[in-house]
Amino acid sequence: MKTYRYAERMSLVKPSAIRELLKLGADPDVISFGGGYPDPDLFPLEKLSLVFEQVIKEQGKSALQYTISEGLSELRLKLIERMKRVGVTCGLENLFLLQGSQQGLDLVAKMFLNKGDIVITENPTFLGALVAFNPYEPQYATVSMDEEGMDMDKLETVLKANPNAKFIYTVPTFHNPTGITMSLCRRKRLVELANAYDVIILEDDPYREIRYEGEQLPSIKSFDTEGRVIHLGSFSKILCPGLRLGWVVAEKELAEKLCLLKMAADTQNSTLNMYAVNRFMELYDIDEHITHIRKIYKDKKDLMLETLRVALPQSVKYTNPEGGLFTWLTFPEGVDTTRLMKERVLPEAKVAYVPGSTFFPVKEEVNHCRFNFSYMSKENIVRGVTAFGRILKEYC
Repeated sequence: MKTYRYAERMSLVKPSAIRELLKLGADPDVISFGGGYPDPDLFPLEKLSLVFEQVIKEQGKSALQYTISEGLSELRLKLIERMKRVGVTCGLENLFLLQGSQQGLDLVAKMFLNKGDIVITENPTFLGALVAFNPYEPQYATVSMDEEGMDMDKLETVLKANPNAKFIYTVPTFHNPTGITMSLCRRKRLVELANAYDVIILEDDPYREIRYEGEQLPSIKSFDTEGRVIHLGSFSKILCPGLRLGWVVAEKELAEKLCLLKMAADTQNSTLNMYAVNRFMELYDIDEHITHIRKIYKDKKDLMLETLRVALPQSVKYTNPEGGLFTWLTFPEGVDTTRLMKERVLPEAKVAYVPGSTFFPVKEEVNHCRFNFSYMSKENIVRGVTAFGRILKEYC
């Protein structure tokens, strides 16, 4: 009989709630607020079609060939200029391209984590980060949040209790899953604490440019004076995710080691996609495209929050993010959102969301869930939230 002798780490590689729920997106009868999908109607299809055609015709021999693991220099130079907008000065030796920012999570974990090492996260935190970190068998120490993001006094307490923590992981801008943005003073304090306790910060920042209101805040990386902040960015939310293009900015030594790990994992990103995005940014105003995206998503967010206000019991609370793709719902104690969806919401209302329990690294809290407002049409937002509300009022 055949025997598969898996590595021990495979016991930690399990299907995530997001992965399972995203399968529901293929069912046309289900209104899914589960995934973090952008609206495909906003993809610049005609412009990208023209760009790919031009690149293949004019630069095909280069665009279809291998290239360096760091990625296309011309595109990296454009990203270096964009990083200046959030206060980060870097060079080609500091920035290279990734298969989406998700790859950066895996590479950083691979570079730093031994079994049992401590990773400090917000509580709750991005489920995709836990999926990336878990195969390296860390332990988690969590820090609670309020309306200004991670609580810095509690973070210092956690750092004192875990002096050998390998890194602090944060999604500071339009946090996934809560939508909360870390305040300016806390960003500065976070770097001060990291310096004092000699720990790395992993800043995951894929939603930064999807801001609807309020002032743009500088990147945590902009306050880094000791080369301890690793910044991740992505084209997935500002252009389209299928291109699988993200980037990392890090101190030279860290960037070199991360790039060696990337070379071992996949050699490089798609040369063709890098050439195409570079040409897109030469021919078109990507900021104009982002402005258009913001307007559409803000309208959807406002509609979802208004529908939640009307449809849900007053005992249910939800965040009002200044940007990003998600709102975070908190229900009265005793409401299990996983059970609620499986038993009532999915079979009766044909509505899906991501239950909140899987976003908690240490102690699960079952009375939360994450709703995405970017993907579904306005009609389905109203239909889905209203149907969800009807069931919830009966359930509560």
